[in-house]
Amino acid sequence: MKLTNLFTFLFLAIFSIGFVSCGGGAEESSEETTEAETPQTEESKIGYTLTPFTESTSFPDARIPYMSFEDNQFSFGINDFKLGAQTPDAPQKMCANSAKGQHIHLIVDNGPYAAKYTYDFPYELSDGEHYVLAFLSRSYHQSIKTDKAHIAKKMTIAGAGVTAEEDITEPMLFYSRPKGSYVGKANTDKVMLDFYLKNVTLGNEYKVKVEVNGEQEFMVDTWQPYYLEGLPMGDNTVKLTLVDGSGNMIDTPLNPVERAFTLAADPAETAQ
Repeated sequence: MKLTNLFTFLFLAIFSIGFVSCGGGAEESSEETTEAETPQTEESKIGYTLTPFTESTSFPDARIPYMSFEDNQFSFGINDFKLGAQTPDAPQKMCANSAKGQHIHLIVDNGPYAAKYTYDFPYELSDGEHYVLAFLSRSYHQSIKTDKAHIAKKMTIAGAGVTAEEDITEPMLFYSRPKGSYVGKANTDKVMLDFYLKNVTLGNEYKVKVEVNGEQEFMVDTWQPYYLEGLPMGDNTVKLTLVDGSGNMIDTPLNPVERAFTLAADPAETAQ
């Protein structure tokens, strides 16, 4: 009788231990599932998307044969490209477009570009060394990414003129768009991201890391413009970093670069 009671006690003890162990395992599994799901939920709340731009009007023969700077004035030679004209496919792009038409994007160092619609224009450069990039732009601010349609120089300025200049030889990334303020649904639903590369071929060796509002990032390995969608109204930021194939920042001038811009609703649209 005592032996039977002993067997019964041992059976109940083993059963209880097994039950507690299974219960603990179930709780751990539940915690792991919650931890795994949380980042996905947070990411879905952000919801920014970056998709390739649609094919654009091509300007294969457009070129800038020369650029000069003297007495605080830039002068450009431009062939096979009409400043001030509307790019034919502008209405189909569904993004911000300049009413003044096609133009030059002039970027000095890490500053925002200046849109220029004439061959000659005044511009002040401080004394010292500057990285200067000029490229031809469609009316909707998309750069023409050909060797002939841009000039990139490292210039030394003194007394409102150039004392020395040389070609840029380092791998470099220049920020172009988005920039400034965008108003109305037609301009804010799809915002164009565009940048310019010098001495860089994207692929296995180089990539561009795109960070949006410090919340989401994309790794880009093709040099082309993109539609950025899902942005909130108000202030936004885009940060671009030239990185190597492993995602490490390239040690090169003006890298990285970050720009703030603003999206706003059109009062006329909201009133309807």
